[in-house]
Amino acid sequence: MTEKTRCAWANASELLQKYHDEEYGFPVEEDVVYFERLILELFQAGLSWQTILNKRRNFRQAFDHFDFRKVAQYTEKDFERLLSNPGIIRNRLKITATIHNAQVFCSLIDEFGSFHNFLKTLPLDNRPEIVQIFKQKFKFMGPAIVEEFFMSTGHWPVKHEPTCFLY
Repeated sequence: MTEKTRCAWANASELLQKYHDEEYGFPVEEDVVYFERLILELFQAGLSWQTILNKRRNFRQAFDHFDFRKVAQYTEKDFERLLSNPGIIRNRLKITATIHNAQVFCSLIDEFGSFHNFLKTLPLDNRPEIVQIFKQKFKFMGPAIVEEFFMSTGHWPVKHEPTCFLY
């Protein structure tokens, strides 16, 4: 069996390889997957993707398997529980943003029927406008987070290396 040639970043671990080969850049339609990606991208800011993948299971447990309706209802007690959880990234701003973003996520789904339907209303070919929309609606959203979110969910082309089997 021939080993696949991947982007260099994906060769650092089996977790990165699996993410690269099976998730990164593949189309998403399920709301829970969109929410998970949005939150993981947010928590990744300033850290490596390897760190996030290593803690992914802990994030899923800590945030009720990314059930955005539950996360949107989190109280101060939940916030403190998350802040004291050594299995996730314990950053006040990121935790606060996650709870806020879950509330926004719910309102968008209530309005459009799904997050995927909301994304279909956006001018996907206008990246600066998309970034501005996300910065207005969500907390802790900068250009890099928005770009990675849209690439990881298959809405914008992924920057695979020319030698990568997914190029």
